[in-house]
Amino acid sequence: MKNKTKPWVRVMQYGILIIAVVFAFYPVWFAFLASGRLGDRLYTLNLGGMFIPTQWTFENYRVMLFERPFLTWMTNSLKVASITTIASLVVCTSAAFALSRFRFKGREFFLVFLLAISTFPGLLSLVAIAQLLTALGLYGKHLGLILAYTSGTLVFSTWNLKGYFDTIPIDLEESAMLDGAGPVQAFLLIALPLAKPALAVTAILGFMAGWGDFVFASVLVPAPDSMKFVVPALYSLANSMSVPWGYFAAGAVIVIIPTIIVYLSMNRYFEGGLTLGGVKG
Repeated sequence: MKNKTKPWVRVMQYGILIIAVVFAFYPVWFAFLASGRLGDRLYTLNLGGMFIPTQWTFENYRVMLFERPFLTWMTNSLKVASITTIASLVVCTSAAFALSRFRFKGREFFLVFLLAISTFPGLLSLVAIAQLLTALGLYGKHLGLILAYTSGTLVFSTWNLKGYFDTIPIDLEESAMLDGAGPVQAFLLIALPLAKPALAVTAILGFMAGWGDFVFASVLVPAPDSMKFVVPALYSLANSMSVPWGYFAAGAVIVIIPTIIVYLSMNRYFEGGLTLGGVKG
């Protein structure tokens, strides 16, 4: 017989959960409140205004959407993030499946080598990447930044997918090949559908690499407004005299919308992954 949780323990548990939710959600809510305040005010002297929108205006959103090239910045970031996501999925999926299913000379060394690379801070490679892109004629171009982002996601995404492919019984692919499917068909029709949860994680990582980055985007594409990306462009709104917090907050609120859409669109694959991988026979 299970012991019932004492009332005071349950109160403490729910209290901790409520505090954690408030701590995680309030920064986003604070940015939303700041985006609707008049002028460049980040705070308000009204205590209630720190929690509810006592004063609200859409002026900051109007300026960002119609007077600043914000939509151009969003388009550039969406293009780079989308292509990075696709490139990461194509490269990492094929590499991870090969490492999981095939046994070849140097395989173990390559896996250890990938793990060692993952411990190397990405920022330390920034100068080398900039020099390499300059030699290739891709410095200051979106394609060069896509290559940099894709290479940055390869190690973790390949390890993540490889580990997931290891959990998928190879008997399923062998059964498909006995029924007449080729190795490529078995990969596309059997392994990939079962690996949807891991593919969703890889897609989110690839999208976030190209969407929310500041350092690489600022250094590798030091371009005019028509080439800028949304995060570095928001930072460029500030000057030595003032920071337009209202514009900055409005832009930040709009920026998180694509991320939420991507996560919600991938959420069903996370839930479906809980029932995958089991074999009866």
